[in-house]
Amino acid sequence: MASGWARDDAVQEQIDSTIDDAVSRARRAMHHGASAEFCEECGEPIPQARRLALPGVQYCITCQQQRDDRQAASSLFNRRGSKDSQLR
Repeated sequence: MASGWARDDAVQEQIDSTIDDAVSRARRAMHHGASAEFCEECGEPIPQARRLALPGVQYCITCQQQRDDRQAASSLFNRRGSKDSQLR
């Protein structure tokens, strides 16, 4: 398939790269180490059940949801595949 200046496997490389990025993001988000007793963001106590369920947790549920929402909003756009990123 002719696609201008792109190599034949460019689409597959983009797909692989997107998957690699998602896996790396998920691995960084995994909890590890000792859990905090108090949220690092707001200082509220983290319930014992949450600390036992998620070893290494550092945030209360509310703050973690806010962090997840911010991360999700910033990861919706794939700059590698964007024509805008190619024009800049």
